[in-house]
Amino acid sequence: MSVRHALLALLEQGPMYGYQLRTEFEGRTGSTWPLNIGQVYTTLARLERDGMIEAASGDSEADEDGSKRRYAITTDGRVEVATWFDEPVGRGEPPRDELAIKLAIAVTIPGVDVASLVQRQRTATMNALHDYTRLKRGAATDEPADLAWSLVLDSLIFNAEAEIRWLDHCEARLARRSSAPTRSTVAEEAAR
Repeated sequence: MSVRHALLALLEQGPMYGYQLRTEFEGRTGSTWPLNIGQVYTTLARLERDGMIEAASGDSEADEDGSKRRYAITTDGRVEVATWFDEPVGRGEPPRDELAIKLAIAVTIPGVDVASLVQRQRTATMNALHDYTRLKRGAATDEPADLAWSLVLDSLIFNAEAEIRWLDHCEARLARRSSAPTRSTVAEEAAR
């Protein structure tokens, strides 16, 4: 997630304090990805260092943590945001997926009940899907804030649905593996 670009985009609406940026970000994403205020100020410091933002005109010097300072976007920052919006999100390196890693390791460790692991995960994902769907019904207006939250919910719903399909696939692969004869079984039958 590009906190850097999201903060720049929010600053295009006008100068804001770090806490305001955090509140705006979380409000527009339904607090799906809460930001640590330290992360906000660290990101703001880097953006200022890189010439993407500056202290808003008329603001006094900031406290050490930047908390009494409003930030304004610069021309370079506006170019950066425009480029971010114009370019597709890269798919170069896939993000680490804890569930995929967990299943990949589980199938290689003797004694792990992978089928139960898949069932427990499916149940948890189905519960999350129901929660997202319930929330989606509540965000049914076309107001910009509701639309933003609704789009985030759509993403969460589609990801949960895709995870359920993938878990179904994993379960089918496990079933085929357990019903397929192993090399030793085939060799034993041939020796008879």
